[in-house]
Amino acid sequence: MRTYLAIAIAASLTACASTDATTNTSNDVYLCDAQMMTQSDDLRIYQIMVESFVDGDPAIGHGTGYGTSHHMGDLQGIIDSLDYIESLSMNAIWLTPIFYSIPVEGQAHWADRLDATGYFASDYFKIDPRFGTMEQAKELVEKAHEKGLYVFFDGVFGHHKANIVPSPEGRLPVGEDNPVSYPESLAFYQEVATYWIKELKIDGWRLDQAYQVPTDAWKAIRRSVDEASKSVTYVNNKGETVNPLGYMVAEIWNNQNYITETGYGEQDNPALCSAFDFPMRYRVVETFAVNENSIGSKGGEWLNEGMNLHSLYPDHAKPNLMLGNHDLVRFGDLLQRGDIASPNESEYWARHKAALSFQAAYSGPITLYYGEEIGDQVDGYAGKVEQDCAVQGLCDDHVGRTSAKIDGVTASINSQQAELKRYVSELMTLREQHPALSSGKRTNIVANDTAYVDHKQGENEALLYMVSTSSRADIIVINGAQSGSEGALVDLQSGERFTQQDGQYYIPLTAFEARFLKIESPSEKGAIAKAGVATSLTGEGFMAQCDNPTVNEAGPINETLYVVGDFADAGWSHKSHRAYEYKGDNTYQVVVEEKAGSYRMQYASKDWSPQFTADGLELKPGATGMLKAGGYGKDTAVTLPEAGSYVWSLKFTDAGYPEQLMVSKCP
Repeated sequence: MRTYLAIAIAASLTACASTDATTNTSNDVYLCDAQMMTQSDDLRIYQIMVESFVDGDPAIGHGTGYGTSHHMGDLQGIIDSLDYIESLSMNAIWLTPIFYSIPVEGQAHWADRLDATGYFASDYFKIDPRFGTMEQAKELVEKAHEKGLYVFFDGVFGHHKANIVPSPEGRLPVGEDNPVSYPESLAFYQEVATYWIKELKIDGWRLDQAYQVPTDAWKAIRRSVDEASKSVTYVNNKGETVNPLGYMVAEIWNNQNYITETGYGEQDNPALCSAFDFPMRYRVVETFAVNENSIGSKGGEWLNEGMNLHSLYPDHAKPNLMLGNHDLVRFGDLLQRGDIASPNESEYWARHKAALSFQAAYSGPITLYYGEEIGDQVDGYAGKVEQDCAVQGLCDDHVGRTSAKIDGVTASINSQQAELKRYVSELMTLREQHPALSSGKRTNIVANDTAYVDHKQGENEALLYMVSTSSRADIIVINGAQSGSEGALVDLQSGERFTQQDGQYYIPLTAFEARFLKIESPSEKGAIAKAGVATSLTGEGFMAQCDNPTVNEAGPINETLYVVGDFADAGWSHKSHRAYEYKGDNTYQVVVEEKAGSYRMQYASKDWSPQFTADGLELKPGATGMLKAGGYGKDTAVTLPEAGSYVWSLKFTDAGYPEQLMVSKCP
């Protein structure tokens, strides 16, 4: 969980060292479990923020927290909502932490709010009584399994509350509260991870701030989780005796390279096997809505580029796509922040359907945040709140924690919400019935400003997924040979059939409509990928030269500027090897060895005044862009498809006004 609030929590216990044979973090290779990897493709996870979800027992509850909810959510409320979740055709639930955060006498109300999140636990082996009891936790897991729902707990293995309680084996984490020290803390967290699998038969863990734990330790924890999962069984909804799944998914809020470095590990030496696809999440909301900084208006090319960047991950990586979570602004509020559509407009619901359809067509596990199935949003909220946002419960990193509107349990939903809920259930059923969606090989055949089309090749079927990224109706023309189809295309939802006319398919799409089309007669060659436009990563002119000498004269800018962004070697810090030098002609340059990847950055002095960014907030390698004044949230996005040396250039007028910029690959 991200938090931008500094919260002091008094210490009452001092952590002591944990030693155990299980703390071994050798470099022995431990591969991802093949069965778990196959089964996790079709995970359709429903995320629950426990304290804000449903109040099933008014006698308990935190009564305070971050966000605008009742803050009275509990385990009974989740139990009462299992039928509803099952009706969505989801097959898993993820609960935010439910372990006991013991109040410290006299602690500030901010600490009370933090306790409600569960993300700073004191006793990892006890259910917080404000959420419920161990008996209710067992009932929840057993009833979920009976309904065909996997259960994932939230594992916070990198930090804890100061008054930490020893484990049943007498262990404690070592070092600071946030973060703890590894490998000294490994045995404690291995005990946590395996205890709940053996005790309740949970199916795995979502891993909070996974970058806090070294990859060697993750490998050891993963091995312990696998062993614990194989040691117990339960009977699922099909009457089968099965082991808990043993799935773990990392929260690493960063780009592909950082997720690999701190989560997935090396190509031939896996650390973690799955992580949330934050990079793709931002591309989806930037296409169908806006991101939290109001950046949007992207199209199919933006989606395809993001999906292609999965190639940066090691082969064992299994990204998990979500639209939102408890730390993000709800999709419905992003539509309003971008002044795109409100709940009383049809486009609001159409854009929801488009984004959710993209999720349904995604190869690999997906996660739905509660309320997204009904287009939930916060009344009277859209713009970023700068003044006292935490007091009002309206900060971007917690405003999505709303009281759950569970049809038939806590609320009666309106017709528009009911229609979106029906659509989500239909999407998830399609995903269950057509494995090509969740595990098929993706080949993109159309990606432009107005549409996105993928071919999905499964073991026994081939499908086309298409979605409009435009507010206008259009007819999508698809070449038959390119689509990998020699016969009719059948819409899996409407039953419509489309046949070739002179070797082409003509598929109508209304604004933001999606279609899932079955290929009745797949061709032997299969789909042909959309041909990319050949562009040079190396520009022309003075700003593209990598060997311009530094000149000993004053330029138009008095402060030293830096390329500051989410680079793996910088992490939004001002690094000396990213400092610009004056080259003459009002131009500043720095040459940096870069990894292939997608990055966001600005060009700023150490005190962030001045700071600059690209006009349009996007830069193409080798192309000249216009430079303008920057500011918070106004980051330049750039994708470097190849590793190598790149020269970053900024040009100003004689008076110091921003003029041009370029990033160019050195020959």
